[in-house]
Amino acid sequence: MKTDPMETKLKIAEAAISLFTSQGFKATTVRQIAKKAGVNIALISYHFGGKKGLLEELITSFFEGYIRRIEIIYHTSSSPTVKGSFIEVVEALLIYQQRNLPLARFVYREMTLDSTLVRELMSTYLVKEKYFLQTLFEKGMKKKEFRRQPVDFLTIQFKDMMMLPFLHPLYLAEVYQISAETETFIQPYKKWMMNWFDKCVCLPERKNPLLSAVQKPLFGSIQEKWGS
Repeated sequence: MKTDPMETKLKIAEAAISLFTSQGFKATTVRQIAKKAGVNIALISYHFGGKKGLLEELITSFFEGYIRRIEIIYHTSSSPTVKGSFIEVVEALLIYQQRNLPLARFVYREMTLDSTLVRELMSTYLVKEKYFLQTLFEKGMKKKEFRRQPVDFLTIQFKDMMMLPFLHPLYLAEVYQISAETETFIQPYKKWMMNWFDKCVCLPERKNPLLSAVQKPLFGSIQEKWGS
């Protein structure tokens, strides 16, 4: 029976993610990956060009999908507000990272190491991510939805909060009893992110003075008026 090449690649990728996450990239051998995937060791070189090529493809494919989700919303969001566009970005990225949980954890841990590959990825994907996020924050300020504040700080805060559940899962689990592994994770964390927007990013909603006058009696309450 002929083996599907794509199925073989997926088996190798899943085995590599598991081993890289549990024992690190350097400590993992090609032989271990092949054994865990249940494939001939030569197929790793055939499909990925070796262990280094496998690492590069794993990280690149993760960021390709990650940036594509931001880019699509950036260009096609139908929300009338910038905050609404950010809500779409938050939900899309949380879902994407949760569906690729082992890979997300491995990639974020790998990105903390200084290497030629990491520097190339940052200049390619993370600079692009920075552009989209900063442009959205600036748009929100121009439309007077967001408070005037350093855009760099907002971008870094947003990025850190989107990575936190996947880069530091133990911290959130132990301190806040939140885990990205649970089915109920997305909505509570999304709400947390929106609270941050409301309190730290967005300008307070302007009250209509006519509406305020209607809601608040012009001459005080009946008791105040008649002294009863």
